[in-house]
Amino acid sequence: MQDIDALLRSTGAVLEGHFRLASGRHSGIYIEKFRIMENPDATTALCGMIADHYRGQGVTTVVGPAMGGVILAFETARLLGVQNVFAEKDADGGLMFDRGFGFTPGQPVLVVDDVLTTGGSVKQVLSLVQAAGAKVVGVGMLIDRTSGGVDFGVPFYACHNMNIESYAPDDCPLCRQGLPLVVT
Repeated sequence: MQDIDALLRSTGAVLEGHFRLASGRHSGIYIEKFRIMENPDATTALCGMIADHYRGQGVTTVVGPAMGGVILAFETARLLGVQNVFAEKDADGGLMFDRGFGFTPGQPVLVVDDVLTTGGSVKQVLSLVQAAGAKVVGVGMLIDRTSGGVDFGVPFYACHNMNIESYAPDDCPLCRQGLPLVVT
């Protein structure tokens, strides 16, 4: 078993400071997932863990949300030997399937993304996949910042769990300390 925390730190992915996350919440730790994804060996190792967890579940397509999920879904699909598609942002900032991507009724799909904080983008992808009639067999993440705090209603697997606190902006102790905010 690989030491995932050491792998993340060796890629420079774990940053400390005062960050505004994509969810709008604030945190003293930020996982810069692109430090992982610029390292093919690290990406393959982590996506391999997701692929191994869901191997044998009949997955025929792996889906990822833009932007980081695109790379991870591709690599997981490659390791499983199946199709890869991705959801991208629409004009209103939501997610959609474009480029002719589609699903057949009941098609077994795996959704993969990078770092779980609130699960918003994954929930959007799950809704899109289910609305298209496909069957979601599970969700795979590189890192779960919530230590199991988000329920997607389908089997869930994370390569690494980190209990990293995040705060509503109006209740952020880092803001009260006057630490400069880095927008991620």
